[in-house]
Amino acid sequence: MIDLKILKKESIQLLMKLITIPSISKKEYKVSLLIENYLHKYGFKVKRKFNNIWTESINYNNKKNIKTILLNTHHDTINPGKSWITNPFYPIKKGNKIIGLGSNDAGGSIVSLLSAFIYLCKLPELPYKLIMSITAEEEISGSLGIISILSELGTIDLGIVGEPTNMKLAIAEKGLLILDCIAIGKTGHSAINDGINAIYIASKDIESIQNIYFKKKSNLLGEIKLSVTQIFGGIQHNVIPDVCTFVLDVRTNELYNNKELISSIQSKITSKVYPRSFNRNHSFINIMHPIVKKSKKIGLKTYGSPTLSDQSIMNFPTIKIGVGDSTRSHTSNEYILISEIIEGIEIYVNLLKDFCF
Repeated sequence: MIDLKILKKESIQLLMKLITIPSISKKEYKVSLLIENYLHKYGFKVKRKFNNIWTESINYNNKKNIKTILLNTHHDTINPGKSWITNPFYPIKKGNKIIGLGSNDAGGSIVSLLSAFIYLCKLPELPYKLIMSITAEEEISGSLGIISILSELGTIDLGIVGEPTNMKLAIAEKGLLILDCIAIGKTGHSAINDGINAIYIASKDIESIQNIYFKKKSNLLGEIKLSVTQIFGGIQHNVIPDVCTFVLDVRTNELYNNKELISSIQSKITSKVYPRSFNRNHSFINIMHPIVKKSKKIGLKTYGSPTLSDQSIMNFPTIKIGVGDSTRSHTSNEYILISEIIEGIEIYVNLLKDFCF
């Protein structure tokens, strides 16, 4: 059995190294190599596809109907904002705090899950098989992320997704619809004003969207939330634009299906609505599932998460629980607390050490 104190110490050292390697979505190769080499140190055989890596436990009874648990988190980050005070790729340790890009989302969960996985794999025997995967392109919902390897992992009976949740257990997660909305006008000269301004059409539609309300409110996931997050229009200052596009971000709950939502939104605006995909659905696990019961037994709080993760494309029971606070994600001067990482390792171990389906 390996000393958990050693793994806790190494987790902080590993996080500091992770921060120094830029791993913007689609450019995760170098950081994946660092993690792969760390797993090699403990004797694990690592599989790779694109910038995704995964490995498996061997300390389980190899019976036919053995259950499998997937531990998953992501190593990609967003681009750093311009208001960083420090170098986002140079980790700064101030007492209990580590500042650096990706420290909170999801570096803390990476090192905590890795430590728990290594510790559990060195126990004499587990009543289940463990797979540890650290995957790419989560921040952009990319096609070369976890969705590209799920079919190669075999049958998964439970997924545990590491994202910043303050180590609370998310038993539900809002889904996501991204809608491209296109307003069509008629080009003309701005001095004569003989066109139909597509920006004005889009502006009216955006105002209408602010007043769209869906009555059904989920006890766990709350209301449907609509946000216009991007807008594009016009080619030069003296031309009435004939096209204006805007992007609508829709956070969904379990009380509406995606087609129903799209139809309702389209009926209230003039712009044509085109969904990018339908596969980022809401997630929910039965509160009677053994993992939920175990979490309550060890004192974890449960809740419904408003943020999206790779959990949304997993077609098996999942929970989301991870180190850090989601309000720090995607912010300048992002940070994680060392105490959060240590606590996270302990909670993951306690959640899984004596767990059985």
